[in-house]
Amino acid sequence: MDAELTRQVQELLAAPRPWTVTQVGEPVLRRPAARYDGQLPDDLLAELLDAMRAHLPGVGVGLAAPQVGVPLALAVIEDPAEVPEEIALARERPPQPFLELVNPVVTAVGDERRSFYEGCLSVDGLTAVVARWHRVQLAAADRSGRGYELELTGWPARIAQHETDHLNGTLYLDRAELRSLSTTAVYATHWAAPTPGPSAAELGFPI
Repeated sequence: MDAELTRQVQELLAAPRPWTVTQVGEPVLRRPAARYDGQLPDDLLAELLDAMRAHLPGVGVGLAAPQVGVPLALAVIEDPAEVPEEIALARERPPQPFLELVNPVVTAVGDERRSFYEGCLSVDGLTAVVARWHRVQLAAADRSGRGYELELTGWPARIAQHETDHLNGTLYLDRAELRSLSTTAVYATHWAAPTPGPSAAELGFPI
């Protein structure tokens, strides 16, 4: 057990909800997270993962522990994919059931990439196009330490890559086509198409 991390998580769980998500510029987002190896009591780990999941509805589709200031290799993902059918088809975005990612590792399957706009709870108010692997193998464990492997495609693969990037100190901005960078308001006005083709043509970036 790690007494300092235990205290930190207890304070986080006692804080008002919804949490204020750590924003870009905070050092915790740029440091590789520590591999989870029993630093927290089992019941506290379970409470943390449940609270991270509870933070998602209406806010995002994934959350990594560093985004709430906890420097451990933990994340959760869940995506109800409540988007128009045209967008769901273009982005290959089926509903993604809840997953706990403890010490996750993502490995590309094949060499195909897809480019889409992406945002982040830790980069408030901005969005940009990111090329990500189209298909990946996810290896992780759940709160009980049971390992699992899944092959993910399309948007679920993107979510898994985004969250595991957080655990390596990487933000989507590091991988983005910077000419595509937009405020979320401008994106909603001009570029909210199923694919980034129109914005690529107008703003001058490759996809």
